[in-house]
Amino acid sequence: MRLDKLLANARVGSRKEVGVLIKEGRVMVDGEVVNKPGKKVEEGADLLVDGKALEVKQHVYYLLHKPQGVISATKDRNKTVLDLIRPEDLRKGLFPVGRLDKDTTGFLLLTNDGDLAHRLLSPKRGIEKTYLARLDEDLDEGDIRAFQEGFLLLPEGMVTRPARLEILEKTLGRVTITEGKYHQVKRMFAKRGKEVLQLKRISMGPLKLGDLEEGAYRPLSDEEVDLLKAL
Repeated sequence: MRLDKLLANARVGSRKEVGVLIKEGRVMVDGEVVNKPGKKVEEGADLLVDGKALEVKQHVYYLLHKPQGVISATKDRNKTVLDLIRPEDLRKGLFPVGRLDKDTTGFLLLTNDGDLAHRLLSPKRGIEKTYLARLDEDLDEGDIRAFQEGFLLLPEGMVTRPARLEILEKTLGRVTITEGKYHQVKRMFAKRGKEVLQLKRISMGPLKLGDLEEGAYRPLSDEEVDLLKAL
C-alpha cells in the first residue's frame, strides 16, 4: 500500500498532511528515511514518524451511529453514510457491513475488511442484531409468541428464524434477530397488524452502540475487533 495512504488510515493526518510529513523527511520505513508519499510499503514494515514507532493496520473498522435520512451505501445521489466520515481521505475503501433502511437509525459498522464483512453477514453465523422498535399500537404476549415461532415472508417464501421480542413499554419493543432479510423487522410487525414508527439498531453481536451520538463515529478498539473476528 502507498505510504501516504497507510499513514492516513492510521489517522496520523489527512492524505495531504501526511504527504507533507513524508516530504519533510519525518517518516522512516525499516530504518530508512522516505520522502516519496507514493512509496509502496509492505504490511508489517517498521514505521517511525518523528522518531516514534507507528503500528499501521491495513484494515480499519468504524462504528457509526447512522442518522435518519442517510443511505447505507458508498455512492448515491442522496447523502450516504460515507459522507459522514471526515476527512475524505479516510473514506477510501470503506463500505457499510449490511444496510439499515433510510429511516432507520443506529449501529452500523464501516470497514475495508471484506472477509470479515462476509463472515458477519453470513446467515450461517446467526449473529444477533438487536433493535428498538416504536409501534403504532400496543404490544402483547401474542406478539412475543409470534416472533418466537417465525413468520412466512413473501416473495421469499421463507419462514423467519425464531426472534426474541421484549416489551419495554406499551408501544416500545426490543427485537433480536439472527438474519437480515429486506425490511425484516418492519415486515414481521406488519404481519401482526402493527406499523413501525421508529426503528433503531442498538447492537450487533457483542458490540453495542452505547452513548455514541447520532451522526458520530469512532474506531473500534483492538479488543472489539478481536470479538468480531471470534464470532
